[in-house]
Amino acid sequence: MAEQNDPTKAPAARPKVAPWLLIYVIGRFGIAALLVLILWQLGLGSFPGLLFGLLLSMPVSYLLLRPSRDRLTEALAARAVERRAAKENLRDRLSGGQ
Repeated sequence: MAEQNDPTKAPAARPKVAPWLLIYVIGRFGIAALLVLILWQLGLGSFPGLLFGLLLSMPVSYLLLRPSRDRLTEALAARAVERRAAKENLRDRLSGGQ
């Protein structure tokens, strides 16, 4: 436990959420748009091409965007842990612990 409170160590930088969220969202939209365009070029009508493109984009995005999704999940988990610790610290200070 002394390792966590060691003032000589620099605090670990928490991963940023916004860049990974942006990469993931743009990737999802890009994959969906690309698949819809491909289906339209293959002659599938506009509405069925849109529907099938959106349906096909789900498993394709699941496979292709796994690294960015994993990093986004790590960043969100780190943020949740940090917020939970801050909340406990505030509760401790409000109850007169320090």
